[in-house]
Amino acid sequence: MAKAKTSFFCQSCGHSAPKWLGKCPSCGEWNTFVEELIETNAHPAEVWKDKGSNRTPPKPKLLAEVSFENTPKISSADPEFNRVLGGGIVPGSLVLIGGEPGIGKSTLLLQVALSLQGPKVLYVTGEESEQQIKLRADRLQASSNNVYILTETNTQQIFRQIVDIEPDLIIIDSIQTLYSDQIESGPGSVSQIRECALELMRFAKESATPIFLVGHITKEGSIAGPKVLEHLVDTVLQFEGDRHMIYRILRTTKNRFGSTSELGIYEMLGSGLRPVTNPSEILLSQREEASSGIAIGTLLEGNRPLLVEIQSLVTQSNYGTAQRTANGYDAKRLNMLIAVLEKRGGYKLGTQDVFLNITGGIRVDDPALDLATCLSIVSSYEDKIIDSSSCFAAEVGLGGELRSVTRIDQRIAEAEKLGFKEIWISKYNLKGLNYKPKAIKIRSAPNLLDVIMNIWRQK
Repeated sequence: MAKAKTSFFCQSCGHSAPKWLGKCPSCGEWNTFVEELIETNAHPAEVWKDKGSNRTPPKPKLLAEVSFENTPKISSADPEFNRVLGGGIVPGSLVLIGGEPGIGKSTLLLQVALSLQGPKVLYVTGEESEQQIKLRADRLQASSNNVYILTETNTQQIFRQIVDIEPDLIIIDSIQTLYSDQIESGPGSVSQIRECALELMRFAKESATPIFLVGHITKEGSIAGPKVLEHLVDTVLQFEGDRHMIYRILRTTKNRFGSTSELGIYEMLGSGLRPVTNPSEILLSQREEASSGIAIGTLLEGNRPLLVEIQSLVTQSNYGTAQRTANGYDAKRLNMLIAVLEKRGGYKLGTQDVFLNITGGIRVDDPALDLATCLSIVSSYEDKIIDSSSCFAAEVGLGGELRSVTRIDQRIAEAEKLGFKEIWISKYNLKGLNYKPKAIKIRSAPNLLDVIMNIWRQK
């Protein structure tokens, strides 16, 4: 019997070495190398190639000779899912979706599978039984005659069933539970995840069948397994949100077929996930009484303009060092804006605790929210109410100047559609402004102090 071949793999990044190393030379992590069996006497069982064994191997072509074929995308009944993927499911694509346990990854993919009426779907699960999938489908109150359930973790057995069923879409739940006969290490190891992903990628590209992979995440929030897994796939989706709250966010971190800044918002109900087509409805809280410390800002997530409510609370500090707490907002940027208010505006915030919250439970990083953030802090500090019909879209510089922001036309149009009466922007945005508003007034200013002095004077 031939001696089994082994190698040492870093469990953090997947780097291989012929011997054990204390520190990984690739990612710098300590004590992450584990010995794994990497070769057996078995041969690759690419069973999906049986039908096409007589095909000729591809030959190199000149780039000018390559013709672009507009392959139609598979459109699901979920508009948020289609938007995040770049318009629909691309044939032959390999999509990885990750998220915390219990966040709703399996529910989302099963819901998408049941919504497809024409294509044939194979749902492969290595974590749940057929009865559990059936219970979830009954809870979703959806049924389909084109969805097949397979409880299997061996990739060779999965490919044999694929040859028999010939599905148009495959869902793998999850990639960490699969194992290949070509690798003798356990499921979930670096070598197994890499080999299984390579087999699925080869099949997806050669058969033009889209495949969705569910991925576990580590305690740091990154997708478990080697980093090469995220390099292999075409699209990486992150399903975020607090599982104790009703809203979920589907975010794109990599997409070869569309924008990497798209965002999909869902509401978790007892009957499944409901797509929120107008996210501004949940990002703007409904208040019966006006209160200070609240300002409305505009941001862009991919191609979608949103309006979000920023809430601030400024109170006298009872301790030696003032607190700076931000929920859904960059804490370093908050400190910078507070410093601008102190230096340029003369506000004594050094002895004040500042708490900032973005409603709706989302995280924002658009610089266009700077003006709304500053005004929210000033409103709470001076206990003055900002008119709920006003919104803001401008970046604040270190000198207190208002800088222009991108795609101001779309921001103004979204604010007008939601019924706002006025929007404050930088005067430098007026030069390239093409939008002609009908029901909203555009106000401009060169710096932050001009907005602060005029916003309450006009009321």
